[in-house]
Amino acid sequence: MRFLVVDDSSTMRRIIINTLNKLGHQEILEASNGREGMERLNASDVDMVITDWNMPEMSGIEFIRALRTVDKVKNLPVLMVTTNAAKDDIVEALRAGVNNYIVKPFTPDTFKEKIEAAIPK
Repeated sequence: MRFLVVDDSSTMRRIIINTLNKLGHQEILEASNGREGMERLNASDVDMVITDWNMPEMSGIEFIRALRTVDKVKNLPVLMVTTNAAKDDIVEALRAGVNNYIVKPFTPDTFKEKIEAAIPK
């Protein structure tokens, strides 16, 4: 599987990438905001998106809404990894098209479960 990790924090991207590596995933693209994420999606084939919510230029929610309008990528599984833990935020993310949601900080086991749950069977 090829992942796209979208987060404005290079440290958080590194944590997510290291976790994906430990889970056996090596093909990982990075973007520092939703706008960059859209550019990566247009230029490369990706199997799953992992995105933060709070980012400059284009937030995770704006990114997901944009992604869901593009035929090539509108059905990609999306996992949101964020500090936003309020129920209203989770509902908003699900309405925007997120397949699953993780609140930071997370454990590798939780991360693995959420990825597996977000992948269509």
